[in-house]
Amino acid sequence: MNKDFFRNIISNQIPIAWIAGVRLQKWEKNSVSTKVKYGLLNQNPFKSIFWAVQGMAAEFSSGLMASAKIQESGANVSMLVIGMQSKFLKKAVGKIIFTCDQGAEIEQVIKEAIETQKGVTFLAKSKGVDEEGDVVSEFEFTWTFKVRN
Repeated sequence: MNKDFFRNIISNQIPIAWIAGVRLQKWEKNSVSTKVKYGLLNQNPFKSIFWAVQGMAAEFSSGLMASAKIQESGANVSMLVIGMQSKFLKKAVGKIIFTCDQGAEIEQVIKEAIETQKGVTFLAKSKGVDEEGDVVSEFEFTWTFKVRN
């Protein structure tokens, strides 16, 4: 389901991410990793991966997991990014893997939104690591979850 879920979202809802080279690296119960490789369509003038492409890959790592957790809950829950912060620590070249391993926490927040019928926010973190194992960028996304009426 996970690869098909990813393909459906990236091809039908956010095709610009596919064009930029965002791909699914690994999907486990509470951890999702996406990857992006430096190339012609995602470069900046400084010969590295454009910051917004890194942001797309990072956001997908938390957003895919949240979408799947909502689907598993069976509830009609909306989700939206309401804030984002980032740090860029090293030039992003080669293949960069972004991982969010907060699935259990995201699941709890979604349960809270369902039980309280109120909007709940959550700070999801995703780190981008290069092929040498160095962190090149860190992203924090503030997600809000709310049951739809």
